[in-house]
Amino acid sequence: MISADLNHKQECTMTITHVEGNGGLPFINVSNDHADAVISVYAGQVLSFQPKGAADLLFVSDKAYYAAGKAIKGGVPICWPWFGADPEGKGRPAHGFMRNRMWEVLGSSENADGSTTVTLGVASSPETLAIWPHAFKLAMEITVGKTLQLALVTQNTGDQAFTITQALHTYFAVGDIAKTTVTGLEGTQYLDKAADGNGATKQQTGAISINSEVDRIYLGVPAELAIVDGALNRTIRITSSGNKTAVVWNPWVKIAAGMADLQDDDYTRFVCVETTNAADDVVNVPAGGEFRLVAEYGV
Repeated sequence: MISADLNHKQECTMTITHVEGNGGLPFINVSNDHADAVISVYAGQVLSFQPKGAADLLFVSDKAYYAAGKAIKGGVPICWPWFGADPEGKGRPAHGFMRNRMWEVLGSSENADGSTTVTLGVASSPETLAIWPHAFKLAMEITVGKTLQLALVTQNTGDQAFTITQALHTYFAVGDIAKTTVTGLEGTQYLDKAADGNGATKQQTGAISINSEVDRIYLGVPAELAIVDGALNRTIRITSSGNKTAVVWNPWVKIAAGMADLQDDDYTRFVCVETTNAADDVVNVPAGGEFRLVAEYGV
């Protein structure tokens, strides 16, 4: 059983339970006065955040894979230490190697405001060094309260600086993509990856509405964005720090139909608004240094 080992590492509290999740993966359920959440220790990934009396903010595909070596389609996948294609063209997997490996439970706390913090982590190993030759510690600090607060913390434990790109690749649940807009990026320039794959630079006019494939890296973004979910009559607010870029993604009809881990019409039920260090927003982490990418989601 997985739960005995996890509970040995971390004192069990009334708000935190360790369970065997889908595919036998270790999950953590968090329930406090403010919200309920589900966290997968595999991939260090939040799968659900549901404020009390409200709908879940996060989308997970009913056809998502829960298996070693596979990424889980939905929630908050972590792209690290690169976002997008292998930057060195060595054939390594897109979006790095953190979203398909087991993490560790580093600790938890009950906070004075009634929120709950769970910290997961991964450290470099001979396996990771063979993929990416840098010593590191990576932590995901997850605080479940009135909002969902996430901090992806990179520590350089080596003796030479390294660079990273990264993302909190968050899938937000919406009632109907046709009644959804993303606000806060009006007037911002973006790289349009869907138009021709080359990322032509364009400028956003008005709020973002989605009626075709959208794959855009927005540049010089503000700290606050919002998803106006007309079908569910709610606005999801996103605040972030540590990033100069954000990605908005929806696969639309053809790509969704070609993904084995998405229902054909799942594209109507989510939009990804990702807190990123992408494109030219490259982070240099000095030897012995630390970098924090932070996002907060609330209704």
